[in-house]
Amino acid sequence: MTLAKKGDTVRIDYTGTLEDGTVFDSTLEASDCGSHDCGDDDCGCGGEPGPMELTIGAGTFFPKVEEALIGMGSGEKKTVTIPAAEAFGEYDDDMVFVVPRSDLPADLTPAVGDELLLSGDDDEEIGVTVIDADDESVTFDANHPLAGEDLTFDIALVEIL
Repeated sequence: MTLAKKGDTVRIDYTGTLEDGTVFDSTLEASDCGSHDCGDDDCGCGGEPGPMELTIGAGTFFPKVEEALIGMGSGEKKTVTIPAAEAFGEYDDDMVFVVPRSDLPADLTPAVGDELLLSGDDDEEIGVTVIDADDESVTFDANHPLAGEDLTFDIALVEIL
């Protein structure tokens, strides 16, 4: 049996869960790339179920998951847990900030739960989630939605290409 090694391109199925069992991402059902910033239409997720293709060691997925694939054969399964610090970092209260509505564009009407891209004077964009909004101000959270969470991946090596 051929075993996967660094540099091999493989196809994997995975389900990512939080400590409470909540599924945050899976190749077995429609997903939204919540587990990584792929920005890549052919990463294997992007809303369509089906195995994800990756090259072991290329850094396109979590390094611990890529490392776990080394030595696996087609059809083999493993579970890998990634501590928050190695996933999306610890939750940082300093990344929560309040902006007076008067400082926001007049046509922006954010509601709790909205995910937005804000840009400052230097045109640098930052992704935020609206966590509170009233007539006077809006509270934004710039932490990744999975910050502070340990992530567990149940992975299955579908095939070595």
